[in-house]
Amino acid sequence: MTPVLAVLAELKRHDPELKSYFITDHGFGAQAHDIIKRSPLEIKLKRIHAGKLRRYHKVSVISQVLDVATVFKNVRDIFLVGIGLLQSLFYLMKIKPDVVFTKGGFVCLPVGLAAKLLKIPLIIHDSDAHPGLTNRILARYAAVIGTGAPTDRYSYPEGRTHYVGIPVSRKFKPLTAKQQQACKGELGLHDTTKPLLVVTGGGLGARNLNRAIVTIAPQLLDKVAILHLTGQANYQEVLQKAPEHIDYIIKPFMPEGLAIAFGAADVVMTRAGATTMIELAAMAKPIIIVPHPHLTGGHQLKNAEVYNDAQAAVVLQEEDIILDQRVLLKALIDVFANTAKRRTMARNLHAFARPDAALDMAALIVEAAATKKA
Repeated sequence: MTPVLAVLAELKRHDPELKSYFITDHGFGAQAHDIIKRSPLEIKLKRIHAGKLRRYHKVSVISQVLDVATVFKNVRDIFLVGIGLLQSLFYLMKIKPDVVFTKGGFVCLPVGLAAKLLKIPLIIHDSDAHPGLTNRILARYAAVIGTGAPTDRYSYPEGRTHYVGIPVSRKFKPLTAKQQQACKGELGLHDTTKPLLVVTGGGLGARNLNRAIVTIAPQLLDKVAILHLTGQANYQEVLQKAPEHIDYIIKPFMPEGLAIAFGAADVVMTRAGATTMIELAAMAKPIIIVPHPHLTGGHQLKNAEVYNDAQAAVVLQEEDIILDQRVLLKALIDVFANTAKRRTMARNLHAFARPDAALDMAALIVEAAATKKA
């Protein structure tokens, strides 16, 4: 939702009378409701059924076919997409929007298809360097396509595709040393001069990374404070196993306080989710990336490769960390000990930031709405 909220904020500046609806699946409904409730924007939430095609990178086709539970879920979800399409048609006919903006992900498929059937302009945005299945399907019907990476990385129609970057909130921006120290104070760190490592695996968390950090934390805490964002599902496990230390702060996640957390950080350890990467680029932070190895199409591996090639991050492989957690410990010690390396990585990462991405994406949406009215 982060890029969507950033774009809606820009649209609201353009048109104070803007009416916004966010359509999500039932699984994400509670989390979406919580995020919307904390947002200053007025957004009405609608829930539909949706389904996804489960495909795992580096897992053979035979293994996936023999996985009866996964095959069953895939077959079931085909029917859920059909139900979601009917629900989307009902909502769109009732709402009568000027445009439909989809951000990728399986829930966008029935909504985008409904927009096509009702002849409502469809605008899509693709954050990842590797296009997902939903966006590849919807691209043929989209009036406008925005991309998070240069357009030569995509096979989308050239005339309708625009490189805008990934929309993020204006809160994500470089901070002075004094502002960084203030952020550390807001987080409750007792010593705001101590270097801070922020660890995040996103809202859902990353169990293997959590376990690795818990194991090596005692060897870091003498010199480095840690803010560990575990993800909702892993919070209790980390809380029980992590060492008790005044400089080890454990939270499930901070959806509204992420700019403060990243602003306070001296180093961030993260997955390679496209939005998180651009938020960190906007703040010019030194980062260590551990991409998820099995997500569809290996898109996090490809995202990480882009930053590795630009010398904008240290990239580690999850399997190496599982085999020997000292790999992670050594990388962290090296980054914290090497000030020049941190500055170079931060500068190179910041080059990926496109601070006007949300505004540019909003402009494309306004143009599509104006064309429809004309």
